[in-house]
Amino acid sequence: MSELPVLCQDSATDPLTDALRMVKLTGAVFHLVDASTPWGVEIPRAQDYSPIILPRAQHVISYHIILKGAGWIEIPGVASTWFEAGDILVLAHGDPYALLSAPGQTPEFDRTATIAFFRDWMAGKVPFVMREGGGGPGGAEYMCGFLGCDMRPFNPLLSTLPRLLRVNWSRNDQRDLLGRLIDLTLTDARLPRLGGESIRMRLSELIFVEVIRLFVQSLPAHETGWLSGLRDPAIGKVLAVIHEAPAHHWTLAALAKEAAMSRSAMVARFTHLIGHSPMQYLTLWRMQIAARLLADSSMKVASVGHEIGYESEAAFSRVFKKTVGVSPARWRANAIAGI
Repeated sequence: MSELPVLCQDSATDPLTDALRMVKLTGAVFHLVDASTPWGVEIPRAQDYSPIILPRAQHVISYHIILKGAGWIEIPGVASTWFEAGDILVLAHGDPYALLSAPGQTPEFDRTATIAFFRDWMAGKVPFVMREGGGGPGGAEYMCGFLGCDMRPFNPLLSTLPRLLRVNWSRNDQRDLLGRLIDLTLTDARLPRLGGESIRMRLSELIFVEVIRLFVQSLPAHETGWLSGLRDPAIGKVLAVIHEAPAHHWTLAALAKEAAMSRSAMVARFTHLIGHSPMQYLTLWRMQIAARLLADSSMKVASVGHEIGYESEAAFSRVFKKTVGVSPARWRANAIAGI
């Protein structure tokens, strides 16, 4: 099994788990594509199909697990990228893209056809395995998965992922958790049973989490971003204590002590890696927790503020509106209305 950064394993809840829970990661169903050469499909912007697949999600992440064969992925403004069996491609930012048997070819399914497919798929009108392409030799077999998550007010994980995340896993590795999850998903999908959709939704989420863990392991030492911060021994500890106790009255001196660094050195390294100062990050994370509580609970606004460290409703409401752009009451009303 892949390992999270050591610093996180001492905590009851590590920051990655915490972030995934607070951004309300939810899985959608899979489908399997068996493509013969030539083949190609064009996927529009996530916002164009998310109302069909995950209508209540703020944002949709798509990913493709390449089981056999090879092909190319094209994203506007990004060089064509080759992929092969064992690769997982994650599109985290909602970009339009195309999966093709050869670069630059005209896809068999354009954006309009793909949208029509999504509608039929959600209506239960298409089989789990979709066959496409020209019938030639070669081709590819790949599984498509979709995840919903919150983007607002603060999703630290999403902000740190590249436009195309590509990781590879090996079935020859005895610790291959990812391969076992994929096999379970395929087995369950091919043997429909009661509760199957719920099982596949959870498996979709687990696959995504394991992909992120593999990505963390592959990050170069000089990389910046939230995931790199988790891996850093000192800054990872600061992130861990913030997530463990977001309502605590943290000071820079207290956070620096947790990191075993001077205050100035801790602030500089935290800001370099995370892109926010420690106190800015604390505020953003508190507002994400508050947003989730406002949307998913009946807690009074004052109680939500107290839950994340604000002694008065006025102080909490002031910071929430400044950070998020709307009042807590308006945020709750929008969440209820699905806005």
